[in-house]
Amino acid sequence: MFDILLQKDKQILIYLNNLGSEQWDPFWLFITNQLNWAPLFLLIIFLMFKKFGWKRGLFLVLFVSLLVAFSDQFTNVIRGIFERLRPNNDTSINYLLRTLITPQSYSFTSGHATTSMTFSVFVYLLLKDSYKYIKFIFIFPLFFAYSRLYLGVHFPIDILTGGTIGAILGCYAFKLEEFLARKIVAT
Repeated sequence: MFDILLQKDKQILIYLNNLGSEQWDPFWLFITNQLNWAPLFLLIIFLMFKKFGWKRGLFLVLFVSLLVAFSDQFTNVIRGIFERLRPNNDTSINYLLRTLITPQSYSFTSGHATTSMTFSVFVYLLLKDSYKYIKFIFIFPLFFAYSRLYLGVHFPIDILTGGTIGAILGCYAFKLEEFLARKIVAT
């Protein structure tokens, strides 16, 4: 059963990856680069300061930075346990893929999917009552994670699992931040 699931995972990746074309390659290479999302991050920081003021705003910037670092390192722990080859390094399928970058680390789970979903869920829960358009924050993890399929460096299961873990981490982080804000920032 598990082998069938992994085979389907490979087939879906090959299909999705081969939908790509040279004219879209620069766009997806741009999307996959974390630094290119800096305007979004700056907007979120501005909104946090606007809603919560300087004291809690500074706390939130630090908290989100630690949250993103934690989710990234958590992903690395999972990768070290499962040691699943990235599609671009998997000789059973890499010749069938359009690969534009060739990372060498392991694939399961996607750090892009985990960290972007962790960040987005946390930010959404934090700001949803004040900014009705904050729901569009979820465009970020969708595009960011899909870029990894387009580039042939993650399998769909890596993305789905990373997104699920990220959503769970984001929810727990929101609850933790609420508790800490009452205990630390309020004093």
